[in-house]
Amino acid sequence: MSAFDYKKAVSDIPHKPGVYQFWDNEGILIYIGKAKDLRNRVGSYFNKDNQMNGKTRVLVSKIRKITFTIVDTEIDAWLLENSLIKKHQPRYNIMLKDDKTYPWIIIKKEAFPRIYWTRKMIKDGSTYFGPYASVGMMHTILDLIKETYPLRTCNLPLTDKNISDNKFKVCLEYQIGNCKGPCQAYQTHEDYDNSIEEIKDILNGKIGNVIRDVKQVIKSAVEQLNFEYAHQYQLKLQVLEKYQSKSTVVNSAITNIDVVSIASDERYAFVNYLKVTNGSIIQTQTIEIKKRLDETDEELLTIAITEFRTKFHSTSKEIIVPFDIVLLDASLKFTVPKLGEKKKLLELSQKNVLFFKKERLNQYEKLNPDLRTDRILTQMQKDLKLTQLPKHIECFDNSNFQGQYPVSAIVVFKDAKPSKKDYRHFNVKTVEGPNDFATMEEAVYRRYKRMLEEGSTLPQLIIIDGGKGQLSSALSSLKKLGIDKKVTVIGIAKRLEELYYPGDSYPLYLDKKSETLKVIQQLRDEAHRFGITFHRKKRDQGTLKTELEQIGGIGKTTADKLLRHFKSVKKIKEASEAELSTVLNKKQVQTLFNHFKQKSPDV
Repeated sequence: MSAFDYKKAVSDIPHKPGVYQFWDNEGILIYIGKAKDLRNRVGSYFNKDNQMNGKTRVLVSKIRKITFTIVDTEIDAWLLENSLIKKHQPRYNIMLKDDKTYPWIIIKKEAFPRIYWTRKMIKDGSTYFGPYASVGMMHTILDLIKETYPLRTCNLPLTDKNISDNKFKVCLEYQIGNCKGPCQAYQTHEDYDNSIEEIKDILNGKIGNVIRDVKQVIKSAVEQLNFEYAHQYQLKLQVLEKYQSKSTVVNSAITNIDVVSIASDERYAFVNYLKVTNGSIIQTQTIEIKKRLDETDEELLTIAITEFRTKFHSTSKEIIVPFDIVLLDASLKFTVPKLGEKKKLLELSQKNVLFFKKERLNQYEKLNPDLRTDRILTQMQKDLKLTQLPKHIECFDNSNFQGQYPVSAIVVFKDAKPSKKDYRHFNVKTVEGPNDFATMEEAVYRRYKRMLEEGSTLPQLIIIDGGKGQLSSALSSLKKLGIDKKVTVIGIAKRLEELYYPGDSYPLYLDKKSETLKVIQQLRDEAHRFGITFHRKKRDQGTLKTELEQIGGIGKTTADKLLRHFKSVKKIKEASEAELSTVLNKKQVQTLFNHFKQKSPDV
């Protein structure tokens, strides 16, 4: 029996709610569990300090594969676990009996419908909402409905004939305001049905109006100094705001369907499958497909659907898909949902396939870093609409202090990584005063004039740290050199991370989480850091040089010698007489000593 690398298996599991499945060496499902945090829960089985009973130790010894399905909330994990255990009945799980199902809220199909909870679903036309993994939440909703909408609770046959024949009398519920008395025609069908429609909206998740009503009740109770009543509603409000009125995992309105979704790149495709039977997810799996040719997502999804339906013996007539599919099979219906329950199931499938794709590609990229580089460069080319892969990128930034000591810096990225040996500084020569535009124009011109003279390869992308003004200045230099058509140049504005292209008045906004924007931000920040470091050094040297020149007997030439030799004012102050004598004559040494001694504070 081969050893199981549990450390690697656990490292691939996310810190998300979901359901995990343990498989033995024969590919048999032996245990299903739920977790608020999948990685922590699964990892706990392999913790040597964990005091497990004998049966659990045997279970862990048999594990040879771990699969998982992520969901939105812990409640959904409970529901999915329940349906999967009932379907597969793994050896090491407690067997769930049909009478231990989760409860539902029913709107009974009858005149003046009653609303109550039940664990049994009867196909009599009534409407069911749920199921509810938290019974407390279900009762909170029922209590809120009861407080907000006076409805009948009796089981009297309220037909129009019985009411007109005056067969019934109002009861105590009417007297205390919990019912409006439809049994004696005190309430019309229209008024009652309006309440039922509003309640359906609440149970369908449209609870904004109810929350507002509850807040108004709390406010009114406080104004009337009825703090106990306000506190009761405050507690209900807190539960209501956390409540999910329906599950994306199980829904009674969906009987027998398949759900598939796909995520792909240039080399791989990943397809997730959910099999829904009698309102419950009973199968879930994600597979990987390595592309051979330039197959489309539609072609790959069609192949995967056939594979899944054969493997899991699916007979469903409807398949939920993320886009339209043309398949010559009149017995199958393909649905691309826009909203509602089916849309939520598709989103759950897509969440799982995207996570699977991300984790699997991360594994491949760790083994082969060039894959990550190729992926990032390809994505940048696509996002920025470049004609070439941006394997060589350069970014410019300017720095000055109140118009003094202006400098420009350029940083270079090759294959999406810093190439620090190619970084350069520029002492601005032709610009006086604070003129960022002219400074940028000079730096860009000098940089690429020299590259052309040396026969160096030009970058595929130039990034200018600044808006339209700096971009126009950079473009002006590129035009003078005749290379404006050979390279792509863009500007990035700091405030909103806007990307500007020459001649385009509207900026490009990338997704804040996109890797393309992250690389551009890294370039910009690195250029700023590199430029600021050089600028501070130059400013400090300029300040020191001015101070040295003001010392009697120390002229400009001598000040330059001191700076070249000692590099900083601190080292000059700390230098010994012998060290200073290597640069200065005896009279200058004494003058320097006296100057710093007069400026030093008394001890």
